[in-house]
Amino acid sequence: MKDNSGEYRKLVIAMVAVAIVTIYILRLFSLQLMSDDYKKNADSNAFLKRIEYPARGIITDRNGELLVYNQPAYDIMVVVNEAKDRFDTLELCQALNITREEFDQRMTMMKDRNKNPGYSRFTQQMFMSQLSDQEFSIFQEKKYRFPGFYVQKRSIRQYRYPFAAHVLGDVAEVSPADIENDDYYQPGDYIGKLGVERSYEQQLRGQKGVQILLRDAHGRIQGSYQNGIYDRKPVAGKNLTLSIDYKLQELGERLLEGKIGSIVAIEPKTGEVLCMVSSPSYDPRMMVGRKRSKSHNQLSRNAWKPLLNRSIMGQYPPGSTFKTTQALTFLSEGIITAQTAYPCYHGFVFKGLRVGCHGHASPLPLVPAISTSCNGYFCWGLYHMIGNRQKYHTVQDAMNTWRDYMVSMGFGYQLGIDLPGEKRGLIPNAQFYDKAYKGSWNGLTIISISIGQGEVNATPLQIANLGATIANRGYFITPHVVKNIKGEKLDTLYTNKRYTMANKQAYDYVVQGMRSAVLGGTCKALSAYDFMACGKTGTAQNRGHDHSVFMGFAPMDEPKIAVAVYVENGGWGATYGVPIGGLIMEQFINGELSAASQSKASEIQHKRIDYGAGNR
Repeated sequence: MKDNSGEYRKLVIAMVAVAIVTIYILRLFSLQLMSDDYKKNADSNAFLKRIEYPARGIITDRNGELLVYNQPAYDIMVVVNEAKDRFDTLELCQALNITREEFDQRMTMMKDRNKNPGYSRFTQQMFMSQLSDQEFSIFQEKKYRFPGFYVQKRSIRQYRYPFAAHVLGDVAEVSPADIENDDYYQPGDYIGKLGVERSYEQQLRGQKGVQILLRDAHGRIQGSYQNGIYDRKPVAGKNLTLSIDYKLQELGERLLEGKIGSIVAIEPKTGEVLCMVSSPSYDPRMMVGRKRSKSHNQLSRNAWKPLLNRSIMGQYPPGSTFKTTQALTFLSEGIITAQTAYPCYHGFVFKGLRVGCHGHASPLPLVPAISTSCNGYFCWGLYHMIGNRQKYHTVQDAMNTWRDYMVSMGFGYQLGIDLPGEKRGLIPNAQFYDKAYKGSWNGLTIISISIGQGEVNATPLQIANLGATIANRGYFITPHVVKNIKGEKLDTLYTNKRYTMANKQAYDYVVQGMRSAVLGGTCKALSAYDFMACGKTGTAQNRGHDHSVFMGFAPMDEPKIAVAVYVENGGWGATYGVPIGGLIMEQFINGELSAASQSKASEIQHKRIDYGAGNR
């Protein structure tokens, strides 16, 4: 019998040899074609790609006043593969004024791929950012002793004034999410975080340039690669002109010192936001450079929430300012005429339900009802609309018609302002009440929405926009804080008119009512000014002290400014809302305050509201 064991052993050896060769081939394929580690290593030995950062666009106010500009700063970059064990660590720490522990921490964080997903030991990584001129000069003298460490010149933001923080926003280092969302960024880059710095990031940031330098075997720079034909120069960011009037903004922030609330002013014919004040606020210069993180943490822990832009994020009951929307709806739907008079027995009293009101003549037609801010009048109007079965088949039909009018006037949804974080407020619809009351409800059930209470919520921006819409007699342009982008047109959202469902005649009657409020009603303090103001107060009910609210515009026939004021726990609308609104109007229309108004502004500035823990 033939012995095949020798042949079998040869076959096994051959198979093992083939397997080994195959493994080597696959490994070589992986290293040379599938992995870029060696390519990076070779490229890093031969080339140094130096990023050149563009100047970020500057920001000015509507009159050309400089608000935000750039200042030189320096980042320390490191190529880990070049720096390894080739320098005196303690000497480097002394040059950068950091401890050895800080050095170790920075190196560890830099190599953490969860926090720095773009990490590579062959490319430049951020080691320390935003050195001042003085810090840089100390390091520069000894830089030659620290192989692998490079200086990257760039600029940081500077904010000229201590106000408008919520509008301007700030700039900070990119997060891993920013890098993942946009491949323009790499670790150590900066990005707008809040305000217009965020919403206009792509216009402001410009385009990075790159300089490719050739190195010898010892890593020494030999000059530009192929005379710079592959270099790319940076393109500066686009300058922004804001619609904000910095003097008006400054006055608004003064007036809300020691108070929680908001002031929003809009130019009715353009939708341009003239000032946007949220109080309490903070100095935007706190958020610059390496101190930003510490400042942000302090502000975020503050119980009064200074980082919250109440102008677009605060959702409040609009109070009696909302009665103007009811008048517009009832008139346009034919529920009332301007002559329709309703009784007010110190409020709306019907079928055991009572909604209180202050004393005034009764019964009243529409214009005096707006002037005196009669609760009874608008409660009756809503009751008759929701219960009108000749016009609306069901209570749901009536409710959704009412809702449609409110939405057309800019409530219930985001208006679309060019700032991040805008809230929508709340305008209920039939489905909302069907769910809440299991389908069994009527006009009496929801009567409080007619006076801007109950389920209705709005932002101060929406209330100011209501003022602008009434000033325009029926349309508004989406509010925006950027007036001009150099070399670029504004989005048509900020140039097109948006008409409401209410008719122009209805607006004419509402304007008469708001003017009457100034001549002899709840806004009488405005009659002292030399321009024809129109206004509507609000006293929004709250679990603690009521909120003081005002909405108005001026002049009556050629409106230049619409204003909303909201002071939390400020009491009657006439207590804070009206005087603050009048000062804002005067400053913008006349360009300055009179001596008497300066005194009034100082008095309001130094008034403080006691916000005890129980009120918050």
